[in-house]
Amino acid sequence: MAVEQTFVIIKPEAVERRLTGEILTRFERKGLKIQRLAVTEISKEVAKKHYAHHGDKPFFPHLIEAMTSGPVVLAVLEGDEAISQVRNLVGATDPAKAAPGTIRGDFALRLPYNMIHAADSPDAAQEEIQRFFGN
Repeated sequence: MAVEQTFVIIKPEAVERRLTGEILTRFERKGLKIQRLAVTEISKEVAKKHYAHHGDKPFFPHLIEAMTSGPVVLAVLEGDEAISQVRNLVGATDPAKAAPGTIRGDFALRLPYNMIHAADSPDAAQEEIQRFFGN
């Protein structure tokens, strides 16, 4: 198994509902280590850059509005196969299709309010860590 880093954003709706501790606990119980952690707000400019790959989709404006509606928690997680482990814990993007026991399956109600963003590849993880934490 390869030790790797990944990146997650606990979205404003999760922070507002006070689910941050529960979400982070799930990662720690899985054996992942929290390497970096920050509470911040994301500007519309940064959110648009972060989600540029969805720029042509009809839900893009709603996604940007949701991501900039309040504080978020940024986390760098590390562990064996961290990216796939986190993606499995997070569940399907659409809360209606997310399995019970996953973060989205247990807590999310509807898109774009799906509780959490998780990097989907090593390159994306490193790019996102750089975007939000810098060097």
